[in-house]
Amino acid sequence: MSNKEVKAALKSARDAIRNKEYKEALKHCKAVLKQEKNNYNAWVFIGLAAAELEQPDQAKGAYKKAIELEPNQLLAWQGLANLYEKPNQTDVKGDLADVYQKLLELYESGDKQKWCDVCNKLVELYHQEKKYVEVAETWQKLIWMKQEEGAEKAELHQLWKKMIQLLKDSTRNQDNKTEQLLLTAFEHALNSADTVPGEDHQNLYKDFIQCLSKFPHEVARLEKACHDMMALYPTMSYPLEVLCLYFIHSGTLSEKALHCFSRLLEMDASSGPGIIGFGIKCLKEKKYKEAVKSLTEGLQKTNQCPVAWHYLAEAQKKIHEHRNAVLSCNQALEALGTPECPNLRWKNLALQLKAETLIKIADADAAEEAIKALEQIVDASSDPVVSALRGQAYLNKGLMDQASKISQELLLSHPDLAEAHALEGFIHYSQKNYEQAEKSFLNAIEKKAGTAEYHQYLGLTYWFMSDETKKDKGKALTQFLKAAKLDSYLGSAFCYLGNYYRDIAGDKSRARGCYKKAFELDETDEESGTAAVNLSVELGDMDTALSILNEVTGKARPGKAKWAWLHRGLYYLRTGQPSQAVADLQAALRADPKDSNCWESLGEAYLNRGSYSTALKSFRKASELNPGLVYSIYRAAALEQILGKYENAIATYQQILKKTENYVPALKG
Repeated sequence: MSNKEVKAALKSARDAIRNKEYKEALKHCKAVLKQEKNNYNAWVFIGLAAAELEQPDQAKGAYKKAIELEPNQLLAWQGLANLYEKPNQTDVKGDLADVYQKLLELYESGDKQKWCDVCNKLVELYHQEKKYVEVAETWQKLIWMKQEEGAEKAELHQLWKKMIQLLKDSTRNQDNKTEQLLLTAFEHALNSADTVPGEDHQNLYKDFIQCLSKFPHEVARLEKACHDMMALYPTMSYPLEVLCLYFIHSGTLSEKALHCFSRLLEMDASSGPGIIGFGIKCLKEKKYKEAVKSLTEGLQKTNQCPVAWHYLAEAQKKIHEHRNAVLSCNQALEALGTPECPNLRWKNLALQLKAETLIKIADADAAEEAIKALEQIVDASSDPVVSALRGQAYLNKGLMDQASKISQELLLSHPDLAEAHALEGFIHYSQKNYEQAEKSFLNAIEKKAGTAEYHQYLGLTYWFMSDETKKDKGKALTQFLKAAKLDSYLGSAFCYLGNYYRDIAGDKSRARGCYKKAFELDETDEESGTAAVNLSVELGDMDTALSILNEVTGKARPGKAKWAWLHRGLYYLRTGQPSQAVADLQAALRADPKDSNCWESLGEAYLNRGSYSTALKSFRKASELNPGLVYSIYRAAALEQILGKYENAIATYQQILKKTENYVPALKG
């Protein structure tokens, strides 16, 4: 093949590619390579055609061969870049970055616009890979290129802002080089802003301060930036917010911090950090519900404040919202991230608080989770309180031997530790060794008298120890009263006070008050709710009974609060309101479809409403679930009789009489 024929074949290949006849193009190129195996253009065209035919390996090989032949020619590098950019190409980002670097080198002395386009692509690629140092260094090259070309101040300002945008996620990496490049970008952007003071400059300053607040070692620089910004923008609350967050994270509530919180709330009553600061103040003053409200509201307005999540969990634990407290601890731990100072202390505190709260939930799954949390505490083995918590978690999980071992070791090594005696008491109590439990809880109370839980468990010990200690006012009652006084959110103390006044003292009115209080504190406490309703009915106060039932059913999710639906359904049945009774009893059955008594009551409600067929089905279902419900079987027979199904009715009556010979209604039927 002559030189002229080679050129003609290459032209034919180019035309075939233009016409999307890629196989034809490959034929022409292969013909050329038979004659000239190192023909650069032929290899490039093979790469292009193979790529379009979805033969990426062949395309890549062809481009690389062309590059080997002419490393400083553009075409093959451009083709390789196009190939790697295809969506079906995976695991090639490192190679693509190398290709872009070479294209930058080739474009640098020529086409500046194409250099900028490739530079943008390379930065985007590095950004996807979270290679922030490379992002910053490459973008700086782009800015220098623009500066050399005499770009306007406004354009450079936008480029510095773009660099800030690209690096905004890099602060999580704690990479000092990227951090300094980011702060440099902020400084350049602030210095190149058109109007000072002005909106753009103000927002940039705000972002600069936010960025500084993420670097613990830049505290002095942060405080200076906040004060400088307040001087420039005296009506702006943001710098004050950042200072408040700094005080919150420091964990000390100094006068300076309280003044900062107050000043911020005066300036902006809806400020997240200000509201959080007020919430922490409420927590310290034992205004727990106010603390929960303020901390929750503040956290909705402020992102990434792990310390505030910890304070919220603490307040939630105080009012026995244990599952919410665990969720708040999880939020705190997630936001704290890796255990690096100064966050290590907060992480340990959050893990301990989470474990304490899970132990209060007192089931095996929660105990397992508590053990895992305690294992993550740094230097936990040297803390006897953490060891006592681990003992409680083992006890809740049913691992008595491990719990007893920890208890014995603690009593030897820390005989003055209240938690050690309490753990011993919990173990004895769980084994019904009430005399020993009494001694342990009395020892714990002697060491730490202000713990409601110790008084509560001593009260329970007396309650179950004997009839004498249960009835003795100086024993169980006194301890429950002390527990309720020390912790006014301890629902179980009020429940047992209700039990005492109802079963021992015979004071129904006072008992109802205690049950009502217990139920208000814990709406999942069915025992207290049921007792409050029943006592209200006995005292002739249907309004109170209904108000409790209406509140519970109004909040209940489908399939929940069976007891409330059932009680209200039976009330409607007794008071001649069968349609309402039907609706409530159906709701009760959604919670427990196998309750035969509930089916029987539903049958009665349908019967009273005149819905005989559905009443019949309900009575049959009741008797299927419990064949001993003679009344349901009789009602089914009577309904079959009403509906004209006489043979069925007779058979059902006979079925009843086989079991109960003298059942008068069946004989009559």
